[in-house]
Amino acid sequence: MRSTLVTFPDGRTSGRSQVVGAVPVGDRHGLVVAETPFHPLDHTWPDQPADRGTIGGLPVVDCVTGARSSAGEVFLGDAIPVRRGTEEGWDWLVVHVTETPLPVGAEVELEVDADLRAALSAGHTACHLAALAVNAALAGHWRKEAALDPLGHPDFDQTAIVSSRIEPHGSVDVYRLGKSLRKKGFSAEGVDFGKIAQQANEQLAAWVAADAPVRLDVPGPGLTARRTWHCSLPAGEASIPCGGTHVRGTAELGRVEVAFSLEEAALTMRTTCGGAG
Repeated sequence: MRSTLVTFPDGRTSGRSQVVGAVPVGDRHGLVVAETPFHPLDHTWPDQPADRGTIGGLPVVDCVTGARSSAGEVFLGDAIPVRRGTEEGWDWLVVHVTETPLPVGAEVELEVDADLRAALSAGHTACHLAALAVNAALAGHWRKEAALDPLGHPDFDQTAIVSSRIEPHGSVDVYRLGKSLRKKGFSAEGVDFGKIAQQANEQLAAWVAADAPVRLDVPGPGLTARRTWHCSLPAGEASIPCGGTHVRGTAELGRVEVAFSLEEAALTMRTTCGGAG
């Protein structure tokens, strides 16, 4: 097995390839092909869920990241002992999990659930836009200089983020608001998050109306290539490192809105777009 070539960054949802390996995944079967359109769950930052679909006509019930050492041992997900790009001699794999095996060497058709992919792509683009809009809305609440986001605002999102989960037509992001964030210059005391949401939603509506083009910079076909999300917003070019999938333009989102809930030292932002309820 060599590192898997991936076509999902180009928006592909189908392809044909050869099964080059099989690994056990509990009592299920992990199939590795030479090239795949499937987006696997990223074990280091598991924000976008894995694609679903079929491989050789079999349902793909999960799709995970794998790593194969120079000794031939394959590790999956959280069990991977090395960081991508830091160790030579490792191959990085997309592992398609099925209930039934397929023979190594077989040529198979791969089909991704295109509707789910489109919904997750919309959710991921909306997540990035929401982060930028909230950063702008919170810019006046910093007491110290802070790292800036691509549009030049203090980067609350990247400074405070605890977890991010992409959903069909949306996302859920959790931020810490405790002592460590106050030391960096941001305090939530006195912040009206209802007003922040309103300001962010006004900005998001303008960005959707502008139909700003979205693209991914894809430096290579490997799973571990360092891809970058770009959006040409009226406020400037925004670029964010990202390994997920996205829409082609902001107008495809229909609408993007955020809402906040605050519990003790944690802030949760729920972003919805398009047809999300």
